[in-house]
Amino acid sequence: MANHKLILDDDLDDDFSIIAIHCSEEAYKMAYLLNKHVHLRLQRRRRDLDFSTQGLEITFPLFDYEDENQYTTYYLVANKCKTVIAHTVASGGLFGDEIHEEVVTKYLLPEFKKVDFFLKIASEYDTKPIRKLLMQLNEIDQVISAFIVEVSEVKSRENLIFD
Repeated sequence: MANHKLILDDDLDDDFSIIAIHCSEEAYKMAYLLNKHVHLRLQRRRRDLDFSTQGLEITFPLFDYEDENQYTTYYLVANKCKTVIAHTVASGGLFGDEIHEEVVTKYLLPEFKKVDFFLKIASEYDTKPIRKLLMQLNEIDQVISAFIVEVSEVKSRENLIFD
């Protein structure tokens, strides 16, 4: 009897770079700041990045911009999503059940819980102007800090597939 071996290769190439951004602004404001200071043209997608886990619908705002001159695509995505979970508790009383609500924070990349946003830069060129972009990001007043994340450090890389 013949044995069949299945080889599962990781189809995610490291043809992109990631910059982590610490900023307490909302996602639309962060996109505006990047458009203004870094001269991008980020626009919010019609559909956000949606996940369904443990019965919860989780959505992360997603902005993108394709620079056709540089053959580079920029994606800005929020790392945090706050969701409300409602628990129904039977009170046994005359007025029915009590509902308790709990706010739960879910993360796009759970290994980077302190990061507010990720800027993914996908380019067809081998060299990307990441250092200059990083300096421009750190000069924005509302940005607390921005740093490069090694793609090999990201455990949940499949969450960064936006197409």
